[in-house]
Amino acid sequence: MLASNSFKTTATMTDSIATQLTQASKGLLFLSETDAPFEVIHWQTQGELTPAKLLQLTEHPPDAPVEIVSVDDFFAIATQEEDWHDQEERQTVQRFQNLVNTLKQNLSQLQVYRVGSIEIDVYIIGVTDCGGLAGLSTKLVET
Repeated sequence: MLASNSFKTTATMTDSIATQLTQASKGLLFLSETDAPFEVIHWQTQGELTPAKLLQLTEHPPDAPVEIVSVDDFFAIATQEEDWHDQEERQTVQRFQNLVNTLKQNLSQLQVYRVGSIEIDVYIIGVTDCGGLAGLSTKLVET
């Protein structure tokens, strides 16, 4: 019975993070040469996330190029309000700022992994309180 309660608590915490990330990213598109939505990811794996482990979890070839960047660097353009922004653009910036805050408040060891070149799969991943891995994924096109 204790194990069942323990699992329920873990599942509830994970569901809570997934719900918060879903709500924070809903309707947001990451701008590149293609505008892609965010998808919530959660892996019940333990241990440090290395580029090799990420490639295995995402079923990319083991020799795919991986670039690691900070969350702040990745979202810098999306979270910076500009003088020339109209009201809608300012609201979008605020939503991206909220998304970054949600990621930082719920996940530790947060990193952004860019996999590939030109057509890039992006994984914004951190460690949950339960030790699993969670975050968001999106796609970029950079030519």
